[in-house]
Amino acid sequence: MTEYKKRIADRLLEEKLSYIGAVLIKGPKWCGKTTTAEQQAKSVLYMNDPSEMQQNLQLAKLNPKRLLQGDTPRLLDEWQLAPELWDTVRFTVDHREGSGQFILTGSAVPADKSNIHHTGTGRFSWLTMRTMSLWESGDSTGEVSLSDLFTTPDQIDGANDLSIDNIAYLICRGGWPGAVNLNNNEALNLAADYYDAVINSDISRVDGVRRNSQTAMRIMRALARHQGYQTPLSSIRKDIISNEEKTIGDDTIYSYIDALKKIFVIEDSPSWNPNLRSRTAIRVSDTRYYTDPSIAVAALGAGPEDLINDLKTMGLLFETMCVRDLRVYASALGGTVYHYRDSNGLECDAVIHLRNGKYGLVEIKLGGENLINDGVTTLQRLSNAIDTTRMPAPSFRMVLIGVGSYAYRMEDGTYVVPIGCLRE
Repeated sequence: MTEYKKRIADRLLEEKLSYIGAVLIKGPKWCGKTTTAEQQAKSVLYMNDPSEMQQNLQLAKLNPKRLLQGDTPRLLDEWQLAPELWDTVRFTVDHREGSGQFILTGSAVPADKSNIHHTGTGRFSWLTMRTMSLWESGDSTGEVSLSDLFTTPDQIDGANDLSIDNIAYLICRGGWPGAVNLNNNEALNLAADYYDAVINSDISRVDGVRRNSQTAMRIMRALARHQGYQTPLSSIRKDIISNEEKTIGDDTIYSYIDALKKIFVIEDSPSWNPNLRSRTAIRVSDTRYYTDPSIAVAALGAGPEDLINDLKTMGLLFETMCVRDLRVYASALGGTVYHYRDSNGLECDAVIHLRNGKYGLVEIKLGGENLINDGVTTLQRLSNAIDTTRMPAPSFRMVLIGVGSYAYRMEDGTYVVPIGCLRE
């Protein structure tokens, strides 16, 4: 049996189970939700077990309480197959004493919510799991802590072992737990298999709407070309028509993108809205990202050597990987990752905002002195534009890089941190 690699979500799940009746873990298929939940569950119901699936579905309609019997915390895996379980779990939590009663996991939003009558407020807590960060997969040394940066240390220290070839491979491999211990070719094939499952099956199974795999392929390829951009549907459509020589409507694109969001393949980044000294208009459109960079690579039909030969594309997909890692690390701090862009063209790749009001500004660059300096300039411009009489100054400014030997603090206070040194 493969040894379980600890996840940041382990601690978050334990904390939530200590104070609330049920925890719903959501996230993309294959990201490790079930395995993580199994580490703390005392009994398990696998709703999609082929030998018992039909019986479980019938019981969910006729006698759902029977499915909830077992030692607690009881794991209800792929619960969305029987949405009726939601209200039964809520009712059971209400009438039992104690926290930590149930863990629910799901790789899709329920197709039919008509049998869900309560929000679950006060009974459920939600936990989003993503694919593995480089720290979780063992590809980051973890010498620089994101949490520590919020205390603004005078110095940081860390050595980066990742070359540009390593970075290209990690982008293509992705953070799928099943790929981490495979050899290079097997790991790359696993990421491609995930993409194939999405376009051929998952995108239709999520809500029972039959979707065309070729159309899904074209839309996902276009989205891959627009990672890190606030691209409207109309531009996605033009991209498809330009590259595929096929017609397609905005409604069709929206339907497919909505389905991809329901199965957690897409996780766009919301815009950040700070208090500024000027009346600059802030762009409020979400920034497009896949939940894992390997999905974009598979959609493009690319591999590590292709990325090395096209550093512009590699830079965009490196940003997708960094945003994934920052989201994983920020979740451990109770934070959210945003994107900033205004009408003057000033843009910040990631803003990590904590619940206590502290925030950090992050520019993401593949590497190189010129790009690092560009990132420092951008961070200084945005920092200077913030009205610190109405909100606090940023706790830190960081240029997050792929290629670079060390983590360090510049004279102006900006941190330069290789992704191969970072952790939560």
